[in-house]
Amino acid sequence: MFRKYGLIGILLIIFVEINFFLKIKPFANWYFPIVWFGYILTIDALVYKLKGNSLISNRFYQFLGMVIISMLFWWIFEFINIPLQNWSYLGVSNLGIWKNVFGTISFATVLPALFETVELIRSIHLFDNTKLKKKHNITRGFVHTMITLGVLFFIAPIFLPKFAFPLVWLSFFLILDPINYLHKQPSIIGHLKDKKLTIPISLLVAGIVLGFLWEFWNYWAIPKWTYNIPFVGFFKIFEMPVLGYLGYFPFSFELYTMYWFIRSLFVHKEHLLIR
Repeated sequence: MFRKYGLIGILLIIFVEINFFLKIKPFANWYFPIVWFGYILTIDALVYKLKGNSLISNRFYQFLGMVIISMLFWWIFEFINIPLQNWSYLGVSNLGIWKNVFGTISFATVLPALFETVELIRSIHLFDNTKLKKKHNITRGFVHTMITLGVLFFIAPIFLPKFAFPLVWLSFFLILDPINYLHKQPSIIGHLKDKKLTIPISLLVAGIVLGFLWEFWNYWAIPKWTYNIPFVGFFKIFEMPVLGYLGYFPFSFELYTMYWFIRSLFVHKEHLLIR
């Protein structure tokens, strides 16, 4: 059964696509949250049809938690971008006093969109039998090395923003994924230890799919972002330089890791969406 809210999601996406040309206000200024909540509703309804359960239909409070955590995540990245200045926004003056509200609601869609997309990929069983040939031992030395590198990767762009800016998209993953592993939370290195690649590969695919959609829908919008990426700002696909799309791979790992870390601070029972 395809849930009725999925039809609402499809209509929202169609409306935004048409309104890119008609530019009916105020909807044209609020394209991002409209189209991405439309995407989330659509994908969730599709997952429900394929699996008989979904995040919104069966774990709504978890969905709300993702929305709240997602707001926090991207504001963190916005503060990190202050010294880096890798992206900036155009057309936000049209939003007036609602600029920060628009930003916060828009940021709220990032994490749910990722997890919904991963669930869709898993629902069609693309990578169910993808495994490593042998298990990998995760030593404490390896864990400590990851955390140390993560701290260095976080600090380096502050002092060398022109050269070290890509390290931001690995820093939180390197710091938090080992912590998740040590506290028996879902983690990328935990999946690798168990030879299971379903989640890591699904995350990588979801990351690049969402990256393309983020950039595609951004390109036609009124409030939009543009990039200022040193050395690799050539050959753009929409507003993103082609090499910049590589950043969506580690970004998917980073979001996954950050979510399970924050969630573990408040939820101790293992009612897990994705392990």
